[in-house]
Amino acid sequence: MTEESHYRFTDAVVLVPLALLLVIWGVFYAEIRLGVNFNAWGIYPRTLQGIRGVLASPWIHGSLEHLYNNTLPLVILSAALFYFYRKIAWKTLFLGILISGLITWAIGRPSYHIGASGLIYVMASFIFFKGIFTRYYRLVALSLIVVFVYGSMLWYIFPVLDEISWEGHLGGFVTGLFLAAVLKTPIPEAPKFVWESDDYQEEDDPFMRHFDDEGNFIENPEEAGEEPGDGIRIRYHYRRKEDQ
Repeated sequence: MTEESHYRFTDAVVLVPLALLLVIWGVFYAEIRLGVNFNAWGIYPRTLQGIRGVLASPWIHGSLEHLYNNTLPLVILSAALFYFYRKIAWKTLFLGILISGLITWAIGRPSYHIGASGLIYVMASFIFFKGIFTRYYRLVALSLIVVFVYGSMLWYIFPVLDEISWEGHLGGFVTGLFLAAVLKTPIPEAPKFVWESDDYQEEDDPFMRHFDDEGNFIENPEEAGEEPGDGIRIRYHYRRKEDQ
């Protein structure tokens, strides 16, 4: 599989982030428009009713600031997921929501846990660890970009602020790591240089002809092989200083 056939800009790269964006903003708009509060549909740990929030909580946000903070990472990371890992992107998205939500339900504090940040941690963790596990240069570069842009998110998997669901962040981080380890995805073949092929012959390489046996560069190898009588020859005559 070549890079051209593996990495393609498909409709999902645009439509999925757009759909996620419309859902979270649509739910928030509905709350304002209808004068209702959907927080009770969030994850409430270790209760039968609270388990419904596993699927509902990613789309509910408590404030405009909460919604705004999750919007850009959700769009960027989901676009990267569907561009670089399109074969397993849907599976990662669905299992990420399900597993991270169940972890939050199991370990969370007795409060309603809402917001898309758990899913964001799933995608950030998955993209980072999957790139490292594959050791493919493009995916490793993507992992480094994720660390550079979102590396500070790591602090929020710990209980640093009471108003933040660190349990949801931790559940997303662990889920992303787990999915990166167990989900398999085809990796394109790395570019192979001419000299790496089994039938490579150094003497047939036009570039290598520019070097002689001692490694000296020859600008025109064809002229270097001519007989001394061919072409123009330049001779230098030197006189000793005492003869002047």
